[in-house]
Amino acid sequence: MTGYVPLTHTPPPDLGDRSVDPLLDMLDLEQIDTDLYRGTLVFADRYALYGGQVAAQALRSAGLTVPAGRLPHSLHGYFLRPGDASRPTVFRVDRDRDGRSFSARRVVAIQNGDVIFNMSASFHSPGSGQDTQVADAPRVPGPRKCPQFTLPRLFSMEARRTDDAEADVYCPTRFWARSTSRLGEDPLLHACVLTYLSDITTGLFALEDADNRAGASLDHAVWFHRPVRMDDWVLTDNAPHSVAAGRGWYTGSVFDGSGRLTASFAQEALFRPVR
Repeated sequence: MTGYVPLTHTPPPDLGDRSVDPLLDMLDLEQIDTDLYRGTLVFADRYALYGGQVAAQALRSAGLTVPAGRLPHSLHGYFLRPGDASRPTVFRVDRDRDGRSFSARRVVAIQNGDVIFNMSASFHSPGSGQDTQVADAPRVPGPRKCPQFTLPRLFSMEARRTDDAEADVYCPTRFWARSTSRLGEDPLLHACVLTYLSDITTGLFALEDADNRAGASLDHAVWFHRPVRMDDWVLTDNAPHSVAAGRGWYTGSVFDGSGRLTASFAQEALFRPVR
C-alpha cells in the first residue's frame, strides 16, 4: 500500500448521497460477529487502498473490544498486500490479553480471502504522574498565517503549508492539518483520525533524487502520548534517518496548537531506483 502521492492527484471522488460525512462513515464499522468487523465505505481509486485508512479502521476495530476507559497508547502494523478501495475490508480482532490496566489486541485486515494488513495494538487506562516533553515544537507560523493546500486521498481533512518555499513540493514534511468533521468527545475516534493522517506523506522526500524515490509503505508504528483533538489544528513534522537495502526509514511527530507532543510515529518504506 502507499500513503503519499503527488499533490496533483485528485482526492477520492465525491460520494454524493452515499455519505453525509465520509470520514465518519469510514470509521463507522459494521459488526458482523463477535470480534469481527467490516468497513463498508467503498469508492473507485486509481491507486491501491490508502494505508492510513486500513490502519485507522484496524485500530477502531481493536478499540471496540477493550474495556471502557482504555485508550490506545501504541500500534505496530505491516502492509502485506495492496488493498482495493472499491471492496469492503473485514477486520478480525484477537484478544491477546486484558490485564489490570493494559489490553493487547491483534488485528488482521482481509480482502478477497487474503490478509492485506496486520496490526498489534495496546491500550492503557491513563495514569497520573510526571508529564515532561523534552523538545519544543518547531517554530512555525500558525495555521491561519499559512497557505492552504490539499492533502491527497483524505476525506474531510484540510491542511496548511508552513513554508511558501514548499509550494512546488509534492510531499511536504511539515504541515498543519485538521479534520473538518465534528468528531465529538470519543478519544478513540480522535486517535483513529490521527492514525489516518499519519501515513499520508513521507519523511523521505529530502533523500530523493532524479534516480531514486520512496515507494510503498512497509510498516508503520504510532505512539500516542497525550490526548489530542483532531478537529483542531495539529502540526505534523517528519524527519528522515536512513536509506539502505532498498528501504528508507523516517520518524514523525504530531503537536497540537499549544505545542504539546501528542503522538510520534515511525515508518519504513520502499526506496528504490525510479523505473
